Amino acid sequence: MYRTIPEIAEYIGMPVHQVEKYVMEGRIRAVHDGQQFWINESQFALYFEQLEQVKQQIEEWQSEPIPPDRDVKDED
Repeated sequence: MYRTIPEIAEYIGMPVHQVEKYVMEGRIRAVHDGQQFWINESQFALYFEQLEQVKQQIEEWQSEPIPPDRDVKDED
């Protein structure tokens, strides 16, 4: 499905000016119809997949217990 730049900005959670910049740089593929740019939203599937993987890795890292410090000496 093709969407406009403001719609894509909302879809991926970026400011409109940043999406416009990425389109102009070629980092986001778009089609220009003479009046506006149209962007296929399916190109962001991998982005969202990787974002979920990173969120899961961070969650796992945060839930991992802190190992005991080996340098602490018991001086009782």
